[in-house]
Parts: sequence; structure tokens; C-alpha cells
Amino acid sequence: QVALVESGGGLVQAGGSLRLSCAASRSISSANVMGWYRQAPGKQRELVAVFTWSGSINYEDSVKGRFTVSRDNAKNTVSLQMNSLKVDDTAVYYCYVDYGPIGSYWGQGTQVTVSS
Repeated sequence: QVALVESGGGLVQAGGSLRLSCAASRSISSANVMGWYRQAPGKQRELVAVFTWSGSINYEDSVKGRFTVSRDNAKNTVSLQMNSLKVDDTAVYYCYVDYGPIGSYWGQGTQVTVSS
């Protein structure tokens, strides 16, 4: 079992910034996929930004140029820097790590609320 602990959510005004962090209890250096998803009220969970198995990064179109995902293999953390936040970014943000045969795991979620 792998634990993912998220931090950094909160309330911010539109145009502001937040940084989310996710700490894994297992080394992330062997992870196939890792990154962030989000789920707004009444909507399906969607990809925000992930490192893929090939090492590339995929961003959801609406966050390109505003959000940056990063990882620190030494600390087993993955982070999401969110700038120029919009009201539509309001959601619960989830950390996700896929270790392949070992399994895939979700964090407990952290609330991000952007006010107008």
C-alpha cells in the first residue's frame, strides 16, 4: 500500500496563485504516471497535469501556460504550481501515482476554491 498526502489547497481570489504538494510513501522514481487530477461539483474527475511513462508532461488545455507540474524524486514529491487562477479552477484536486504492476493510488484530495 502506498500513501499519498496532499497539502497546499485553500481559498484564493481570482488571479492569485497556489502551490499543491503531494508526498508519496514509496519512491516515485519508478512510477509510470504521476500528477494531478481534479473534480468540480457535478462534474467528472479530469486530468490536470501528469508526467507520462515516456517522461513527457500532459496538461489539460485550460491550464496550459498557467499551471506547472514538477517532481522531486529525492523527496518523493510531486507539486502543482497554479498561477492566474480562475473561478472555473475551483475543485477538489487529487494526486495520482501509477506504479504499474504494484498498483495505482490516489491522494485524499485537497480543496481549491477560487473566488471572484
